Amino acid sequence: MRIGLLSPVWFPVPPTGYGGIEWVVALLAEGLVAAGHEVTLFASGDSETSAKLVSVYETAPSDRIGSSLVELDHALACYERASEFDVINDHSGIAGAALAGTVETPVVHTVHGPLDGEAGRIYERVAHVAPRLGLISLSLNQRKPKPGLPWIANCPNALDLTAYPVQPHRGDYLLFLGRLSHDKGAHRAIEVAKETGLSLKIAGKMREPLEKQYFEEYIRPRLGWGIEYLGEVPHEEKVDLLQNARATLFPIAWEEPFGLVMLESMACGTPVIATRRGAVPEVIEHDRGGIIVDHHRDMAAAVEEVDRIDPLECRRYVEERFSRERMVADYVAAYELMLGHATSRAQPGSAVTERPAERAGLTQRAGRSPAQP
Repeated sequence: MRIGLLSPVWFPVPPTGYGGIEWVVALLAEGLVAAGHEVTLFASGDSETSAKLVSVYETAPSDRIGSSLVELDHALACYERASEFDVINDHSGIAGAALAGTVETPVVHTVHGPLDGEAGRIYERVAHVAPRLGLISLSLNQRKPKPGLPWIANCPNALDLTAYPVQPHRGDYLLFLGRLSHDKGAHRAIEVAKETGLSLKIAGKMREPLEKQYFEEYIRPRLGWGIEYLGEVPHEEKVDLLQNARATLFPIAWEEPFGLVMLESMACGTPVIATRRGAVPEVIEHDRGGIIVDHHRDMAAAVEEVDRIDPLECRRYVEERFSRERMVADYVAAYELMLGHATSRAQPGSAVTERPAERAGLTQRAGRSPAQP
């Protein structure tokens, strides 16, 4: 297939530091090329890929993150060339999804964020103005606020496992890795560390105003005495931190759509202690990849419990469920499903358009990925 792959523009593909979506897009692009597809990746010019790279911005405009003009400029570079592709897979955000209504080329849009609140309402409106759009979820839990959207597949994220070598030993510190926000819960990880008497290393993005405010209010006053903030670390340092931690803490308090950090940790042989929110039960197998608790206050007691988990079993679990090959196969199946819908609409005597409600029902029945958790 000729595939247009539209990444967010804010960080390069793959990212040098923070950038979970960009890691997934990088892995997908490489896997699709390896499978023999003709892939054009729309990303910032400092990206590295085996696909054909098309860029509006020579370097990732991270300092302008959230600018609607930048986001639209980048997305239009893909959609204005839509006729060159058999299918477009948009990962760039809601604005990119809305542009699907302007082209005849089939478009699948991967939803990377939560759907409660304003985002879910806007996706419903997008489905009306782009009635041929197909949506891909990362977890089944992600769909719960808006089950009637035109879902065509569930494609859980994956890892390039060669970039996360396993280190089968028990470390001596706890680790928090992720964006600094109240929802992600670095301050809750600090509570756990203090209760257990273990040191805690915190590594995560702190670029935007709300992230800086959160850090100043909830993190900086608690640093010291074994609590350390390392900043936003490069990939090699992140892997080293993961390999040598006793456990990775994932004390979220929101409906996390997926949580790539959990995969990264388990791939390195380090179990995860996570709160039962969002996609956590779909990503972690309890007692195999980590421990799932109902509240972050239960995490301290789970630290000794997590020591029973074999690091190599953590790794095997990720290899079985979250390989690149599985994710690429899921996406190819979704693309083929969209092309089949487009072909059926084009057949003589067939309806050219479908009412959104009818289409949502069709895709809900047809779009379950064979590899979904």
